[in-house]
Amino acid sequence: MDLLSTLSLDDLAVSFSKLPVFPVFDVAYYIISILYLKYEPGAVELSRRSPVASWLCAMLYCFGSYILADVLLGDSPTDYFSNNANVLLASAIWYLTFFCPLNLFYKCVSFLPLKLVLVGMKEVVRVRKIAMGVHHAHHHYHHGWVIMVLIGWVKGSGVALMSNLEQLLRGVWKPETNEILHMSFPTKASLYGAILFTIQQSHWLPVPKAYLIFFFTLFMASCKIFMTATHSHGSPFAPVEAFICPIIFRASNGGHGDHDHHHHHHHDEHDGSHSATKSKEELNEGTRKRKVKKAE
Repeated sequence: MDLLSTLSLDDLAVSFSKLPVFPVFDVAYYIISILYLKYEPGAVELSRRSPVASWLCAMLYCFGSYILADVLLGDSPTDYFSNNANVLLASAIWYLTFFCPLNLFYKCVSFLPLKLVLVGMKEVVRVRKIAMGVHHAHHHYHHGWVIMVLIGWVKGSGVALMSNLEQLLRGVWKPETNEILHMSFPTKASLYGAILFTIQQSHWLPVPKAYLIFFFTLFMASCKIFMTATHSHGSPFAPVEAFICPIIFRASNGGHGDHDHHHHHHHDEHDGSHSATKSKEELNEGTRKRKVKKAE
C-alpha cells in the first residue's frame, strides 16, 4: 500500500470509485447496449413492425440486470422504472438509434474511435453495478456468500442472462443460445468479479474496495476495447480455463467414460456368450432332428 500511495494511486482510486456515473457514463452504457440490440438479426424490421416490442427489448438491454436482481431479492421488477430520468434517457437513445433521419445517430456512435470510448465507459458502469450488487446483497444477507456472488453476477451481466426473454419479445426462440451454456467474456468476467467483490466484502481479501473497483475496471475496459477494436470473440480467460478445467473435471468424465466402456464391454461379452449359447442350442436341435428323421 505504501508503493501505491507513493505513486499517487491512493487518491486516484478513491476519486475514481466516487465518480458519478449519471448521466455521462449511463448514456454510454445505453448507447452501446442499444447498439448491440440493433445488430441483432431482424431488430430493425421489428422496430418498424412493432415499435412497442422494440422499445421493450431496448429497456431489457438497458435495465435487465436491475430487473433480474430485484426478482431474485424479492423486490418488484418494475422498481427501477420509477427512475424517470434514466428511462427517458434510454428511450431517447433508442429512438435516435432506430429512427434518426438518415441514420445519422447510428453512424456517429458506430464510428470505431468513438465506439471504443463508449465501450470503455460502459465497463465503468458494469463494474460499479457488480460492486453495488454485492453490497446490496450483503445488506440483506450478511453471511450469504452465494447470494452476494449471484446478485453481483446478475447486476453485471443480467442483460445476457435474460437474452432468451428478450428473444421472445422479438419473436425468436433459441434455447441453445442460453448464456449459461455459452458464456461470453462479459458474463464470465462479471462472475469472477462478483466473487472478488464478495471476498473483499467479507474481509477475506485485504484490498480496499476503491482499489478493487479501479483495477478491475481497468482490466474490463482494456479487454473490451481490445476485443472490439480487433473484432475478437475470444476470451482472455481461455488459456487459464484450458489449463485448469481438465485437471479439475477430468476425473469425473474419465470415470464415467471408463464405466460406460466397461458397461458396453460387459454387454458385448454377454451378447456374445448369449449368441454362442443360442447357436449351440440350434446346432444340437438340428442334429436331433436329423437323427429323428433317419430313424423314421
